[in-house]
Amino acid sequence: MEVDNKEILENEPNSVKLKYVKLGYHFLVSNAMYLFLVPITIASTHHSVEHFIHLFNYLKFNLLSVTLCTALTVFLATLHFMRRAKQVYLLNFVCYKPKPGLMCSQEAFMEASKRNRSFSEESLAFQKNILEKSGYGPKTYVSKSLLDVPMNQTFEEARKEAEMVMFGAIDKLLAKTRVNVKDIGILIVNCSLFNPTPSLSAVVVNRYKLRGNILSYNHGRMGCSAGLISIDLAKRLLQEEKIKIIN
Repeated sequence: MEVDNKEILENEPNSVKLKYVKLGYHFLVSNAMYLFLVPITIASTHHSVEHFIHLFNYLKFNLLSVTLCTALTVFLATLHFMRRAKQVYLLNFVCYKPKPGLMCSQEAFMEASKRNRSFSEESLAFQKNILEKSGYGPKTYVSKSLLDVPMNQTFEEARKEAEMVMFGAIDKLLAKTRVNVKDIGILIVNCSLFNPTPSLSAVVVNRYKLRGNILSYNHGRMGCSAGLISIDLAKRLLQEEKIKIIN
């Protein structure tokens, strides 16, 4: 084990160098057009019209130079546009809004926690502190299971809550965009805590009868940051494939 660790440490500088070589190559290829045009633009500002006339007369009788310059320009332009990352835009979105009966203020939430008699005074104080610092407003919605006395924190209730949010948002989005479900090529589902088997992405695929070759990704138990990870994944996939996505 010590030998392996030593080899890893010895090879680490080489891997770091290779990383920067790759970054440099990517920067060079991605910005080749600008790197080629900037020096020419700067140089052209230091020459008068007579110089350009002289250059034109020179190139007019030098077919080889004209051909090479044209070929180089076309090659760099083609390389630039081929290597440039495709732009990805958000065309539409939907936020799920539950029924008014699930609206719960801070006071109502704390009262429900006290009625359950499952939390100590220290736990209740911690809950109150979290609610105050997390931006929990008077019109925030919560799961029905958290309002029950006692709290119904079961697997089945968690599944119902997940399906309520997912299906509610997807139904509205499909109705709003009128996208054919068979045209959807990528599905990314993210749930911070609940991660059942079969996965939530499989549930969505079966519910809406999405096509069999869909690229399905399920992010679970990764916390709130998984939302950004899912968006980045969607962006990277769409830069590779021209297909519709529902996230």
